[in-house]
Amino acid sequence: MTDRRRKSRWCTALALWGLVTAGAQAASYGAGIENSQWYLSESVFECTLVHDVPGYGRALFRHRAGETLSFQLEAQSALMKPGRGLLMVEAPAWRPGAAPREVGMVEVSGERRQVSLGARQAWLLAQGLLDGMQPTLTRTSWYDGRPVRVRVSNIHFAAAFQRYLDCSNNLLPVNYDQIQRSRIPFASGSTRLSEADRKLLDDIATYVLADSTVERVFVDGHSDRIGSRIDNRALSEERANVVAEYLKSRGVDEDMITVRAHGDRYPVSNRPADNRRTTIRLQRAGERPEFQQASGYGGGNAS
Repeated sequence: MTDRRRKSRWCTALALWGLVTAGAQAASYGAGIENSQWYLSESVFECTLVHDVPGYGRALFRHRAGETLSFQLEAQSALMKPGRGLLMVEAPAWRPGAAPREVGMVEVSGERRQVSLGARQAWLLAQGLLDGMQPTLTRTSWYDGRPVRVRVSNIHFAAAFQRYLDCSNNLLPVNYDQIQRSRIPFASGSTRLSEADRKLLDDIATYVLADSTVERVFVDGHSDRIGSRIDNRALSEERANVVAEYLKSRGVDEDMITVRAHGDRYPVSNRPADNRRTTIRLQRAGERPEFQQASGYGGGNAS
């Protein structure tokens, strides 16, 4: 980050904090002791802690399988002007004297999901809540330039967060987006699976067994153009069968698996190593099968 950008961010933070400490009339949103609740939505696919912020919207700690903890603020209407907002962890009114901690400047969008934070900042907020503090975002409003303050209450958070931790320990290793289209590379002339390949296929099988909406698993074998077309066709078939057999050995129903072999017909690049592959694509119920020559699937769109 350049000195100019760093100075600009610091000036923005000072300006926002100055409005707060100077007692500027702010539109403030947050749950009180009487209406602060945290709700956990849990499954092997996702754990989500939801907190209603009266008058504003809701705060969410979200953890998808295969990803890390994130935090979002969702507004019923976009009250804050898009730009940089100041995120602090502050003491509630009943804890006077505790020093606030700055988390940093965060981007506020004009969309319904006004704030979306990654794992580091999400954990800082969670730790602040566990310490009895309140994460607070300050940003100027759309309409009159006054500060808008959104507070996330720590009341009832600790017990809910413990349930979240239990849920997160039971998440699947991957989510659908991560393995919907997967690729197993092969060495020249080889049909051998590496340890990394087996780990990926284990994750795919685990997901398929858990998600009852997955109805088809397409396994497509490919080769480079070294050698004869007949040999390449046979090699690609063997590669596809190796992958399919491994999935079946991990419990995937044989009737779900469609195996296809394409030889060297659908290269994805001029590099032979890129073309020695088997691709795996999952299809859920209700998803329309793409019109496929295997060039679309086994080619550039699914390499």
